[in-house]
Amino acid sequence: MPYFRLDDKHVPFEPGETLLQASLKAGIHIPTLCYLEGLPPQTSCFLCVVRVNGMQRLLPSCATKAEEGMEVQNNTPDVLESRRTAIELLLSDHLGDCIAPCQEICPAHMNMPLMNRQIAHGDFREALITVKEDIALPAILGRICPELCEKGCRRGPHDGALSICMMKRFVADYDLESGDPWLPAPSPPTGKRVAIIGAGPAGLSAAWHLTLEGHECTLFDERPLPGGALRTAIPEERLPRHVLDAEIDMILRLGVRFEGDIKVGEDMDIRSLLDGMDVVLVATGPRTNSEIPSPIPLEELRMDRKSLRTNVPKLFVAGSAVTPSQHAIRAVADGKNAAHSIHQFLTGAQHADLGHDFSVHIGKLSPLDIPVYLVNGSPNPRTPVHERGLTIEEAQAEARRCLHCDCEGAEDCRLRMFAKELGANPLRFRGEKRGYERDTTHPNLIFESGKCIACGICVRIAAQEKERLGLTFVGRGFALKTRAPFGEDLAVALKESAEACAKACPTGALIWRPSKGNNG
Repeated sequence: MPYFRLDDKHVPFEPGETLLQASLKAGIHIPTLCYLEGLPPQTSCFLCVVRVNGMQRLLPSCATKAEEGMEVQNNTPDVLESRRTAIELLLSDHLGDCIAPCQEICPAHMNMPLMNRQIAHGDFREALITVKEDIALPAILGRICPELCEKGCRRGPHDGALSICMMKRFVADYDLESGDPWLPAPSPPTGKRVAIIGAGPAGLSAAWHLTLEGHECTLFDERPLPGGALRTAIPEERLPRHVLDAEIDMILRLGVRFEGDIKVGEDMDIRSLLDGMDVVLVATGPRTNSEIPSPIPLEELRMDRKSLRTNVPKLFVAGSAVTPSQHAIRAVADGKNAAHSIHQFLTGAQHADLGHDFSVHIGKLSPLDIPVYLVNGSPNPRTPVHERGLTIEEAQAEARRCLHCDCEGAEDCRLRMFAKELGANPLRFRGEKRGYERDTTHPNLIFESGKCIACGICVRIAAQEKERLGLTFVGRGFALKTRAPFGEDLAVALKESAEACAKACPTGALIWRPSKGNNG
């Protein structure tokens, strides 16, 4: 069989195959957005370019036929820079938030839009699971959180932000009062042991996430009961102790051990913990030099702020011991981040960055865009906040106010994935942003044209499926748009291939839903 050489690999190919087809078949990664196996190449995204020896310019691998003896380079600086530029040009007029502003501003980056959709549908258990993926103490934080997420809500300037914290509290209270509160099954035991000094919000959060990963966790605290400042600094009328105890009990029931009335430095030396454990996490309040005893005084500690790992082997630091804060949500987020970092340290598993994930941001909406966004949520005014919390009816009514300005296709968006992979800067080029449009004329399909990169995949799928109308391109250059011909609705244009088009869309411009409705 003939072959070409790609970097240091010999790649066999069948006659007529392109460089991209043969490379993908050989398991070699070449990024592409406009290619789909079985469809003719479009060569519109120019993300799959490679350098072929003897050619002055880079060639799109999706349309370049493989030839015997070709020397192909896939990862040279000029190839990577060309791909990065291609992505940045596509992002220059991209209209859509990968992550909703409320989720972006939340220190724990909880997925509020998904929680809202689940509450609106009455899926309260699923909503609770969504919350606890990021926030281990939602009933507590639902009462004391400073509502940072609500400051990012796009509906705020119009008729009041969603009561996100109250909805978080609702699903947590509903679960605790159900008589059968949700308790996830941890991963199989890893045999790794983690000591956590401090049983406040950071320590409790870290213990929750680490135990779910299968690690054995023990909380040590100088107080007789866990909770830290949650128990000592917040009055009963603001945080009832039965709520505090019930939520902490869920963490202990998961398998976390608590050792109270132990002051590290007096009753126990931190060096002995480091010798006996696989990891020690300091998750206390603000520390002075005397409180972390010799031989590890604070002035000798150096820490990677991203991983929360110190220069002392096996020692991590999180919470107010790192950055003093009065907000429990920041401590809970720090505990989650520390847990992910420790899990990676213990297992070598690779995780997404602990900081903000890649996201394009629309920024401030124009006066013309605001009314179009408001169509995505119910017209109901903000539900009054009661000390008693929300009823089922109030929680669902409030959830339906969500404008869903997150991208429902963000997790599978190849544009976002390759932008992150190539280190693209979405602000490098400033294209003219398109007006926000949301086409819901198909009963199961949503089309947001601002996210469309005119890759042509849906146009080609519709043609392949022999749709009577299908889709087409309208305009030229940056003004090019994907449209149904003759101004027809999507339901008329895509009678047979709508689901296939949505599944193949590389950006989340097309979203398939099982039933029509603003809340999915």
